[in-house]
Amino acid sequence: MKKLLIFLFISYTCFLFSQEILLNIKDKPNNDGSALSISWDTSQIEASKIIIERETSDGEFIAITSSEESTGTFDDGSNIIPGIRYIYRLTAFDNNDNIMQIVMTTSESYAQWFNKDKISLLIFALLITISIVYYIFSARSGKDLYIRKISGLESMDESVGRATEMGRPILFIPGTLDLDDMQTIAGLTLLRRLAQKAAEYDAKLIVPVCRSMVLSTAKEIVKEAYMKAGRPDAYDPDSVFYLTDDQFGYVAGVDGIIVREKPAANFFLGAFYAESLILAETGFSSGAIQTAGTAMPSQLPFFVVACDYTLIGEELFAASAYLSKDPHQLGSLKGQDFGKAIFIVVLTIGIILEISGVHFLKDFLALH
Repeated sequence: MKKLLIFLFISYTCFLFSQEILLNIKDKPNNDGSALSISWDTSQIEASKIIIERETSDGEFIAITSSEESTGTFDDGSNIIPGIRYIYRLTAFDNNDNIMQIVMTTSESYAQWFNKDKISLLIFALLITISIVYYIFSARSGKDLYIRKISGLESMDESVGRATEMGRPILFIPGTLDLDDMQTIAGLTLLRRLAQKAAEYDAKLIVPVCRSMVLSTAKEIVKEAYMKAGRPDAYDPDSVFYLTDDQFGYVAGVDGIIVREKPAANFFLGAFYAESLILAETGFSSGAIQTAGTAMPSQLPFFVVACDYTLIGEELFAASAYLSKDPHQLGSLKGQDFGKAIFIVVLTIGIILEISGVHFLKDFLALH
């Protein structure tokens, strides 16, 4: 009996001291090295609470998390600098808040070159890039690339011809935003084509602007267009002029021009806000042919109702490639269309798979 008691005591003691806390700290994968992943397991000692602390630069420990779970994980992303080794301390407590065991360990983080969670994004980017390069080389080799007809751009010659026949000017508004907006740049690209046509037909062009940078750019564009048309002497520096930066002050000035000059054709191409309906209605009342284009969804209904032709969204940005037939622009446009087709196909397949209860594609495309 005595030997049995001694054996049981030794066995219990060995079991007690063999129990330990598992604390694992490693670099969090797929990030820039700004976080460490912490995992713990205190199930062997049946702790009621644990506190995890991190040593600061002055040698003190500050608590970063606590838990009543025996196992768990935590991502420490508080002021973690890659390449610096951090010291962590885990303290386990019993039901009476007495310290049962303390474990310390160190770890450091580092930045990864690739985020494997976004491999799907890389695949799509490569597909679109390859398609753009392919279509650019196809266009440069002389292959005819089909682009859907855009009525608003086809009407440009008609509008200029009508203005010439009636002896009335052409009004062009490049939006109300500055050059840092893509819609303004797209509008100015179309101004180049319109100014060249106006020079060829000897039609008067009026371009009031509300931004100083747009003023300088528009002047150079119109001047270059007249030179390209072979009529530099017909260029009027006063055809492009500044009104005001104020939104409704600018609209009032443009409306006055429409009422006084009665242009035969109005072009509203760029970024517009609440002034869109005011401009379009005033132009409509003057009997002009109106072509509008913007990427502002809230303003498109007003242009659709009050204008003869409307470039909707991406049609405004595709206009440059459509008119110039430049191989680089055509190739880029076709490559982007190919990318959209891929997204539509993947979206359709994904919907079918989700309905069928297969979540592989959704998990693959998920960006964490």
